Amino acid sequence: MDYKIGFINKIAYSAIFVWSIFMLGAILMSRYHNYNYADKLAQNEAIVSVKKDLAYRSWIAKQGGVYVPTSNKILPNQYLSHIANRDINTTNNQELTLVNPAYILSEIMKEYTEIYKTKGHITSRKLLNPNNKADIWEEKALEKVEVTKEPLSTKEIINGKEYFRYLQPLITQKSCLKCHGHQGYKVGDVRGGVSISIPMEEYYKKALTHSLINEVAICILYLFGMLIILFARIKAKNILDNKIKNYEQHIFSLVNIIEKRDAYTAGHTQRVAKYAKLIAKEMGFLEDQIDDIYRACMLHDIGKISIPDSILLKPGKLTPLEYEIIKEHVSISYELLSSVDIYKDIAEIIRYHHERYDGSGYPNGLKEDEIPLMSHIMIVADAFDAMTTNRIYKSKKSVALAIKELQNLSGKYFHQDVVNSAVIVLSDIEVDNDITQTPRTKIEKERFSYFYKDQITQVYNKNYLEFVLASDYSHEFGVKYINSIYLHNFTQYNRVHGWGKGDTLLREFAQTLNTISYDKLVFRVYGDDFVILNRESLSIDKHLPILNKILEDTGVTLSYKSFDIHTITNLESLETVL
Repeated sequence: MDYKIGFINKIAYSAIFVWSIFMLGAILMSRYHNYNYADKLAQNEAIVSVKKDLAYRSWIAKQGGVYVPTSNKILPNQYLSHIANRDINTTNNQELTLVNPAYILSEIMKEYTEIYKTKGHITSRKLLNPNNKADIWEEKALEKVEVTKEPLSTKEIINGKEYFRYLQPLITQKSCLKCHGHQGYKVGDVRGGVSISIPMEEYYKKALTHSLINEVAICILYLFGMLIILFARIKAKNILDNKIKNYEQHIFSLVNIIEKRDAYTAGHTQRVAKYAKLIAKEMGFLEDQIDDIYRACMLHDIGKISIPDSILLKPGKLTPLEYEIIKEHVSISYELLSSVDIYKDIAEIIRYHHERYDGSGYPNGLKEDEIPLMSHIMIVADAFDAMTTNRIYKSKKSVALAIKELQNLSGKYFHQDVVNSAVIVLSDIEVDNDITQTPRTKIEKERFSYFYKDQITQVYNKNYLEFVLASDYSHEFGVKYINSIYLHNFTQYNRVHGWGKGDTLLREFAQTLNTISYDKLVFRVYGDDFVILNRESLSIDKHLPILNKILEDTGVTLSYKSFDIHTITNLESLETVL
């Protein structure tokens, strides 16, 4: 059944999809976070480096510059020639020259670059030292920081490698005017910036390592989650299976109740399910669909549980009113099953199993494709079983004749494609010849007595005699001989003694007939006449003393006849010889 597995699978697949998306998102977020963290580390490195530079600069600026010995490496700064005491001699005749913060920082950055591969220098749009000329990025950055006076950072490709670039604006202080005052700067002006370029390669390597570690952990967590989902799926499926089994036990218990009420219905549902399964398989239905139609056939008459016994168990033909009542079992079956989630699909199949292809069926008069194809299959299977099974009121057809009738009614009552497949799979089907509605067990005989026994005498009535004589049912009962007994002057007895005493006399006479022979069927016909069907020849003469004693002093007399049952085929032919 699709519902049986589909519901659990849908939940499991949804959980797997959501879990997979969540874990993929976790991997992407992890990678993004780690690479973003690499940017943060580079930014922090740049900020720390700049802060150190600014700390050095601030200290040097507050001292008004620093005098260092001149050498081949440190020559007098030509850009400070405007300062009168740029160069001085110590008492020991050592020549010193004034170095400004920019010079000190440029020397420090040279060392810093060699150690940490970080590129940095001081730049400005009004240069003292042309070597500190801004590149394109720094030029644009300086334009922005002169307005915002806030640091600016971004990433940029330099010589094929990615760098984190950071520019910290230099705000002019009073101590800075000694070297830069002649450039026109005032306190508070942005006179340039410290530019740092940090290569991202090492940071990305660290980020990749962290990402891989995180991703391995996420994958492990993903697999663990998948195991939980699969375990939950199996667990939920087992729970649902148990629930379905419980439902099925209850449903099939109801079916068993119907089977106990009507033995014909039990065999009928099983046979229809078998035939429908064969047809559905021939038509190429999937296993789940075949399972659905099989279950639907097994349950299609469950609504008969609400049909009164007097109608459901009636062996003979139904009256028009009784037929209208029994037709209600279709709607009742649908209502019972559609109220249970796991049976909603098969309830739809059952709902239309008495419709006809031409629209002449019930309950809704649907036709052609308005009827689900699975219902069409059940319709054909149901009809085939009805044709090949003995009924009280109609003898069965052979398989060949039943197939022929299906073909004749194809396109009228039955779907053509379904009939074509039925012909293929049912032509060679073997139908149990023992299938019949005749009573065999004590329960079945008692059921028949409800419909076919005379209420006064408790022997069988004329309707049952007609059934036994018709359609060779006499052979099923194994009877070969007929004895008829006629009571004369019984109407006069009733007139003199009353109907009550007349009924008592009839009852006593009928019960005596029941005792004079074993393995016989006794019938009351036409009010005061009786018929006995026997397996062995019965001599009425032998039992006349007993029978006449019952009629002694009543004014009622009897006569009798005996016949070979082969000469009697129905009630009409019996009447001609009575």
